[in-house]
Amino acid sequence: MLNQRKFNRSIVRKKHRESCDAVGRFSRIVMTFFAILFVSSQWPAYALDNGVSRTPPMGWNTWNTFGCNINESLIRQMADSIVSSGMADAGYKYVVVDDCWFNPNRDSAGNLQSDPSRFPSGMKALGDYLHSKGLKFGIYQVPVDKTCAQYFSSYPGATGSQGHEYQDAQQFAAWGVDYLKYDWCSPNGSIDDQVTAFAKMRDALASTGRPIVYSINPNSIHEKTGPMRNWGDVANIWRTTEDITSSWDTGQTNGYPMGVKNIVDVTARLAAYAAPGSFNDPDMMEVGIGSMSDTEMRSHFALWAIMASPLIAGNDIRNMSWATRTILTNSNLIAINQDTLGLQGVEIQNDGTRRVMVKKLANGDVAVALFNQGNSATTITTTAAAIGKSGSDFNLLDAWSGTTSSTSGVISANVPAHGTVVYRVSGGSALAGTSLVSASASRCLDDPNSATANGTNPIIWSCSGASNQRWEISGKTIQVLGKCLDVALDASAGSNVQLWDCNGGSNQNWIFNTDGTVRNESNGLCLDVYNNETANGTEVILWYCGNVANRRWAKL
Repeated sequence: MLNQRKFNRSIVRKKHRESCDAVGRFSRIVMTFFAILFVSSQWPAYALDNGVSRTPPMGWNTWNTFGCNINESLIRQMADSIVSSGMADAGYKYVVVDDCWFNPNRDSAGNLQSDPSRFPSGMKALGDYLHSKGLKFGIYQVPVDKTCAQYFSSYPGATGSQGHEYQDAQQFAAWGVDYLKYDWCSPNGSIDDQVTAFAKMRDALASTGRPIVYSINPNSIHEKTGPMRNWGDVANIWRTTEDITSSWDTGQTNGYPMGVKNIVDVTARLAAYAAPGSFNDPDMMEVGIGSMSDTEMRSHFALWAIMASPLIAGNDIRNMSWATRTILTNSNLIAINQDTLGLQGVEIQNDGTRRVMVKKLANGDVAVALFNQGNSATTITTTAAAIGKSGSDFNLLDAWSGTTSSTSGVISANVPAHGTVVYRVSGGSALAGTSLVSASASRCLDDPNSATANGTNPIIWSCSGASNQRWEISGKTIQVLGKCLDVALDASAGSNVQLWDCNGGSNQNWIFNTDGTVRNESNGLCLDVYNNETANGTEVILWYCGNVANRRWAKL
């Protein structure tokens, strides 16, 4: 391993300020800005424990195929097909009626009503029908005045829940609703306004006493605030990006519309957010819709599975092809997705073409996705040690073919363009300690050359599972090779992080925040990958805590 590069501390501070945070000279105005940023990044967060969505919800939604063209006959037919096709047995339970189910007007008491021409039997009757099939009932609403279709004038009325939150929650419970999709659909409001509005419906649903999965989308017609915080204190699932479309790559960073690869780019970096009852939502699936290739459709499903994403189908179940049904009902991938640990796969390798994601499973197995985002076939390789396993005898179950093989430690496959190979790795035992993986660099926090001298500066390096990358987290200390992660007593933004003899000082105490940042107790600053770089040997320094990828770390 190369020796760590040495940087002049004052240069680090100046360059990092300019490059990472797009601010100018170090001035009182800049300090005020960062103070505000630090405070705003410290929202209280905890996993919503409403007893539902302990694993990612699975189901079907009307929107991707039918948009506003829905009625009760269609929904009942789809429910019948979900059961008869084997989708229900595979785990698809929630049938979500999206936008355009409303009567454009509330009744004289202000209650929501179904559109009498589309749903003449009413929503309770529809819910009863779904429940009779062993399915669950999902419905759509918004926290503002107009639904998305109403906002774009493609459907009449203004029947959003604004000002009717508790009334609407009681109505949903009376209808037997099991899942609420709650969509911002407005250019107005700050992220704090969104938190307040979404939390109001969270509390309204809780007041009904009925267990209802709460799914929010903060991004519609709005700044993309989905990735900006861990929404686990507000909702069970939350959208991370703009709306998906049936395309591999639309070239969007996070704007409408999003291709599969573009959504993965955003959501893969948010692994630290996921937990039972709280999951990142990269949007409904496009499997079986549009012109993506079979390989791309398989990647789409495999990546949603490894990212612990909700598996909400959007195709026409009544006439889906054998290939589509085979993808959507793949039991190996569904088992990985539905694993009770509720962890999202952590990306440990990304060279711009070859990507590796790793998901720990409850029984000690590890799922590994080898994802080729390039335009030609390539070999992708990792090792058992890199994914957190020790030993010399491992079994690999290919999630697509169902075939098994063995390895002494190398995990490798030739992967077609836009393809994803997934192995379930069993055998061996878990390595001691924890790898801390940078969300921006897909590399691990590393003690360079396994040095034990006081003052050694940690770096990021390709994840290997070696002892100099396996950190012992004990209380508030983070240790490697007998040394504690430490900062100087006078450390400030731009200071290097270092290793030092453990002494119990507050400068060796670290707090893992729910947004994936790791904050030093003595100075309130966070672990940061210098200048958002991705190369091996890049220094890890202290910087103001803000929810950006180079300050987020996932445990593996």
